[in-house]
Amino acid sequence: MADIHPSALVDPSAQLHDSVSVGPFTTIGPHVKVASGTRIGSHCVIEGRTTIGRDNQIFQFNSLGAIPQDKKYAGEPCELVIGDRNVIREFCTFNIGTAGDQGVTTIGNDNWIMAYVHLAHDCQIGNHTIFANNTQLAGHVHVGDWVILGGFTVVHQFCKLGAHSFTAMNSLLFADLPPYVMCQGQPAIARSMNFEGLKRRGFSPEQIQTVKAIYKILYRDGLTLEKSIQAIDTLGMNQPQGKEVTALMSEFLRSVSPQRGIVR
Repeated sequence: MADIHPSALVDPSAQLHDSVSVGPFTTIGPHVKVASGTRIGSHCVIEGRTTIGRDNQIFQFNSLGAIPQDKKYAGEPCELVIGDRNVIREFCTFNIGTAGDQGVTTIGNDNWIMAYVHLAHDCQIGNHTIFANNTQLAGHVHVGDWVILGGFTVVHQFCKLGAHSFTAMNSLLFADLPPYVMCQGQPAIARSMNFEGLKRRGFSPEQIQTVKAIYKILYRDGLTLEKSIQAIDTLGMNQPQGKEVTALMSEFLRSVSPQRGIVR
């Protein structure tokens, strides 16, 4: 039997692994599934079609799996899926997806999510991210692996944030943030590349030099987005040691909506 506090309300149809613990006054709905090793604190509400993976630590006062803040939502059987080994601090709100997208809001593995973070419907969060306090994501936002969002970052709906990117505190994003880029401001503008983060993650000196060259192409050479992609592709061919770095950037830039553009 799972370790469920006597004051918690867990629907008999909920599927909780025997090793799950549930704190006082927490409510868990009938369609919830929780895998082994996950700890759920007090006063949480976990509802909807919510699936939670292994070894997550969910602190008190969280709302997970509520219906989306979308007037078009009409009760479709949409989902929230949370991976493994995530830390979710106090007062976070993660909503299920909508039928207008893939129908699922997804959080990957090994993410560190601090207090008062809001993930709206259909957000897709990668792995190893850090969301500082009061980060707010509107619907349909995609966040790549190893992204760090500073406190009070706000992201407009449908924006994409590339892997290893970084936002400073109080940043407001209306456009896509390319991989490796550090931004700041309201609206956010590109300030540099996340060189320190890349060093910590084992990027070689040659790869970091390639990232510096990419920054120059995107933000110093005055090129259009299309010309920047061509120049980055050429850079990858001329610097084989940085091919993986340039490929990630080119793939991201090719997915950018012309209406949205990138953080400049």
